[in-house]
Amino acid sequence: MNTLEPLRTLGGLAAALPLPNLDTDQIMPKQFLRGIDKAGLAQGLFHDMRFDGNGRPREDFVLNRPAFAQTRILMAGPNFGCGSSREHAVWGLMQAGITAVVAPSFGEIFYSNALNNRLLAAQVDADAGHRLLQLTDTSVGVQLQIDIAARRLRAGDETFDFALSGRHQAMFLQGLDLIGTTLADMDAIRALSQARARSHPWLHGLGAKVRQRTLEAAR
Repeated sequence: MNTLEPLRTLGGLAAALPLPNLDTDQIMPKQFLRGIDKAGLAQGLFHDMRFDGNGRPREDFVLNRPAFAQTRILMAGPNFGCGSSREHAVWGLMQAGITAVVAPSFGEIFYSNALNNRLLAAQVDADAGHRLLQLTDTSVGVQLQIDIAARRLRAGDETFDFALSGRHQAMFLQGLDLIGTTLADMDAIRALSQARARSHPWLHGLGAKVRQRTLEAAR
């Protein structure tokens, strides 16, 4: 059932992207969605922010600076990942070595995509977000340490709490993906199915019966 390694802590160099409402098209522009697999998405990550119109790296973009070449955590502004559902944005971040994004808020679909793919989306309150942006923006080489079990992160001597649902926390701590999470609850799912069959017998197996009738009618 457990297909992933349990993960209790994350850590590494943090970089600040203090832009509010950074949408998924800015994170992963649409021209990088043409592939039929997940390969090569790191090249597309923040492409129009990282490169100018001639394909030259923009020196003022934080992830292009040599000091941030080993960035593992992004400290972002509010509503990070808003816009359309684009799982490629999450895959691109992970392929670029990003293991966590910390922000005051996230786009709803991006938030689910991130956590379901094991990219930690750590939501902090507005004051903590402001302070963390100060720390990561003004001090080159700030390391963040994230304790998933305690839902707490540390930057130097300062600590901050972050929100994470119990279900998603368990997925990290127990090394479960979505399928593994479902399988872990199979006893409860079977019990619910059996109870429903007893209380609503006319609904039991209804889907299979409808499919069978549809097949018979099509013959």
